[in-house]
Amino acid sequence: MPYRLGIDVGGTFTDATLIDETSGEIRINKVPSTPRDPSLGFLEAAHRILGQADVASAEVNYVVHGTTVATNAIIEGKTARTAFITTEGFRDMLEIARQLRPPASMYDLMFEKPRPMVPRYLCFGVPERLDAQGKVLAELDEEAVRKTAEQLHREGVESIAVCLLHSHVNPIHERRVGEIIREVFPGVMISLSSDVAPEFREYFRASTTVINACIRPVVARYLQSIGERLREEGLRAELLVMQSNGGVLSFESAGEKPVFMVESGPAAGVVAAAYLGDALGYKDVISLDMGGTTAKVGMIQNGTATVTKDYEVGMQARATGGASRGSGYPIRTPVIDLVEIGAGGGSIAWVDPGGVLRVGPHSAGADPGPVCYGKGGAEPTITDANLVLGRLNPHYFLGGEIELDVERARRSIQEKCADRLGLDVVTTAHGIVEIANASMVNALRLISVQRGYDPRGFVLVAFGGAGPVHANRLSAETEMPTTVIPMSPGITSAMGLLVTDLKHEYSTTMIKRLDRLEPLAVEEVYSHLERQARSTLEREGMEPGDMSFIRQVDMRYVGQSYELTVLLPNGQLGPSEIERVLADFHGEHDRAYGYSASEEPAEFVNLRLTAVGNIAKPRLRELSGNRASASSAQKGTRPVYFAEGGGYVSCPIYNRYLLGSGINIEGPAVVEEMDSTTVIHPGYRAKVDRFGNLILCSNAT
Repeated sequence: MPYRLGIDVGGTFTDATLIDETSGEIRINKVPSTPRDPSLGFLEAAHRILGQADVASAEVNYVVHGTTVATNAIIEGKTARTAFITTEGFRDMLEIARQLRPPASMYDLMFEKPRPMVPRYLCFGVPERLDAQGKVLAELDEEAVRKTAEQLHREGVESIAVCLLHSHVNPIHERRVGEIIREVFPGVMISLSSDVAPEFREYFRASTTVINACIRPVVARYLQSIGERLREEGLRAELLVMQSNGGVLSFESAGEKPVFMVESGPAAGVVAAAYLGDALGYKDVISLDMGGTTAKVGMIQNGTATVTKDYEVGMQARATGGASRGSGYPIRTPVIDLVEIGAGGGSIAWVDPGGVLRVGPHSAGADPGPVCYGKGGAEPTITDANLVLGRLNPHYFLGGEIELDVERARRSIQEKCADRLGLDVVTTAHGIVEIANASMVNALRLISVQRGYDPRGFVLVAFGGAGPVHANRLSAETEMPTTVIPMSPGITSAMGLLVTDLKHEYSTTMIKRLDRLEPLAVEEVYSHLERQARSTLEREGMEPGDMSFIRQVDMRYVGQSYELTVLLPNGQLGPSEIERVLADFHGEHDRAYGYSASEEPAEFVNLRLTAVGNIAKPRLRELSGNRASASSAQKGTRPVYFAEGGGYVSCPIYNRYLLGSGINIEGPAVVEEMDSTTVIHPGYRAKVDRFGNLILCSNAT
């Protein structure tokens, strides 16, 4: 029987999902992540789940991987030795960067911009020049390029980024530079901006290309290592990796353009939430993915995850906006719009010098983990606080694989936080949880209210190992009427890896006012991009009937500095299509900024094409008919702390695997399963739907 295997490497756990393509049966597993070498955790998860399912390697058709190896390489400064080549006179482009700085540092006289990823002595300018229309003003000095390549060979660089002025319009010089470098310095990895990010704005294009070059050797070695080990063990499946835009691409393509997988792991969770929402009839969804290290929220509108091109990676990877803007290195590739904060189960609670209780952003991670794991952790975490409050079962964490030490958690909270605050342990533990909740509520508002959306019109889909513990409280604070807890929420992101499609992004700059637009010229550009896309998808084994293409365009009012993306109909543009696109742009501008200017002329800026290779999706399985009632699924009771209940409340504990379709559970209650725990607060209830999802609502509705 054919199977699909999805493996998501997180900061604390590595999750595996195995789907039988014939029956739809799903198996799950979790193993601790191995931060020093993530591939070890990947292979352990693969071995364990295939062994438990008694599935031979040869029976697996697809392996899809979600990873943060690209992001971690940048955050930890473990990138390859990289050089940068640009047009003569622009050598300092990376040093100058941009004037923008984070709002919090606006008046900070000691503020320093992020250090360039390529040191200045490895930045070179070569004589050549194109004008803004791509016309050659000065021919490329090929001898200068050869001398530069020879010097870089002596310097021992692993990777080279090339970004020449206006090469997005005419890549002739840039491609010749690549050819010469390969002749002089065979084996070095070369990233051309005309391939990676063929759009205007030199610094953004250069930054994207440099990031691609810096992480390319790291990612290529990582993926090659996994691929070789899997092949040695007889696994001949197609190997795919999740992209930042929510699609997947082959290991080979990911090794060439790793900048497209900077947010690989977190994107999978949003894809899973969109898939689940669509299956349940919810088109507008906000996803909450709370794992061991971070909490991530994303938005799905009308069944589609929102995507941004304004993204930065530095000390963190995140969409630019608010306090984060200007604090990292910008990349111009499509990324699922996420707000990520340091509020995972392993986030550390601490008391600052002013005597204020803080939570995060630092995490105990997988090694040593929370104090209650008994693996050497000394700093109290959110998991420790939830354990003290009775919300976690010390004997059934990870299905009983890990025994949690309640007393060790209490002592840690007492010594590190409660004594310094002059509070008791329980009050302090509750404070830790509420501070984490406040941070996540803020993240939910950033992804919705700050983007111009009312969260009360959305359904919250909560997952990750820790997400269901906090979800009810978060939905209450944001007044979201419905919360969905999927089956096996701890591995939902891994499930997202198996319900997406192959995707490739293409773009080119075309700055044209709509009143002067030449529809034939637009169609010619899209036809060229589609030919490229078809060729790529064919190499990946896609049949023509499984290919689809989505056209989008970046638009702005003439004179604006930044643009918004709107959908473009396929086929040649006529007057009615142009009028509709313009109306869509006005509407998007009004939503994003609170106003529009229909009397102002608008223009196209960038033409974008998303090429999709459609992969068959597994279907949600309905619960079998022999599930138990609520009373027979109850495991017992234990004291659980609820502030609205006045303290500890004797709370029924349910085994989720025994709950049948249609069962209602009144809060307060706790529902346990192998990979997560769902906490239902007083005044709320949960209903089990036919797929086993828990649907949480207020008793007042």
